[in-house]
Amino acid sequence: MIVGAYEAMPYLIRCLESVEAQTLGPDRIEIVAIDDGSTDGTGEYLEAFAARTTIPTRVVRQANSGGPSGPRNVGLGMARGRYVFFLDADDYFADESLERMVAMADRAGTDVVLGKVEGVNRGAPGSMWNRTAERVDIYTSQVIYTLSAQKLFRRELIERLGLRFDETLKTGEDALFTMEAYIRGNGVSVIADYTCYYLVGRDDGKHVTKTGSYALRFEATGALMALITALVPAGPKRDRLMVRPFTVGLIQQFGHGTLKQPERIGRHKLELAAPLMERYWTPGVAARIKVNERLRLECVALGRLDLLADMLAFIRAGTVPEVVHRGRARTPYLVFPHFGDKRSGLQDASYEVTVPDWLGKPGLRRIEAPKAVRRRKSLTRRVARRVRTQLRTLTALRSHGPAPTRLER
Repeated sequence: MIVGAYEAMPYLIRCLESVEAQTLGPDRIEIVAIDDGSTDGTGEYLEAFAARTTIPTRVVRQANSGGPSGPRNVGLGMARGRYVFFLDADDYFADESLERMVAMADRAGTDVVLGKVEGVNRGAPGSMWNRTAERVDIYTSQVIYTLSAQKLFRRELIERLGLRFDETLKTGEDALFTMEAYIRGNGVSVIADYTCYYLVGRDDGKHVTKTGSYALRFEATGALMALITALVPAGPKRDRLMVRPFTVGLIQQFGHGTLKQPERIGRHKLELAAPLMERYWTPGVAARIKVNERLRLECVALGRLDLLADMLAFIRAGTVPEVVHRGRARTPYLVFPHFGDKRSGLQDASYEVTVPDWLGKPGLRRIEAPKAVRRRKSLTRRVARRVRTQLRTLTALRSHGPAPTRLER
């Protein structure tokens, strides 16, 4: 158990109490706690806890490193157990968390175990908790949408790969660590039927995810894209993983707040995004993203704040886009702003529904792209419909006498 702590009082109290309450038992747990230059009594509390607890606990007090990566790396250098869990000092466990996660890893033989997370005074990822699974495919499941470090990792994997947190990044460092463990490890397990971890939003606003400039977030997003590119060959698998940094990372910098920001900030963000869009934005990635998000990213790729503003205003108004079908395949398109306007630079393909898409707000109907099998079946129906139409025409002509000449028509 690695606990990195900075200015963590009073949250640290409940955090450590939750470790002591674990049903796994103190003889199977070790704590490596790093006080990263706190001035609020965090270090003193850690030392007092280590002196009285039955859990073997080592405390390191160091000068502030400027982020969570340094303390976590120090902890990794000291860890001795079969598994490692990175527990943030603000958060806490449910009582059976470690017992369930260790049992899952032992049973499944996987290198990473995700225990269900619940937010306290903040949001938490939710799409990956549909079912408990001993082994999931990272290329088809939703686990790529939770890349925080609060997971159980097999220490043998960490040491074999030489995994460490990138201390040059001030945000997003855990995404790199976790994604590499997903890709290069021996499988991922999910515990969805028991809440293992409570992710706490601090009332004092000092939570690390709320700090840092937008430039740092572009840097972190680019680092994750580069990692995926380095580890996964070009193709559908890479495209699938790349959806994550585009939709949870880059697009967040071009949300509704963009309309309120000074234009110079919007222009600067476009400059930071340009090399990422040029290098990593591909048709394969775009096809895996919902239309309203894809269009916003296409506007970013074109460097067009004006088009982006139109898209954001349309979405903010809650307007439900019209669905139109074109071509023999009856391909569905959503009519967002500038659809069909070639001068905008946006192609019709950007409006095509290629993945399930919710129209407007939750509760409204869902639009799905036609499947190839549907297209094959529809050919028979189209031929039958054409034959029926021709028969009706012939019947009508016979009822009304000879067909009119070309001149009479």
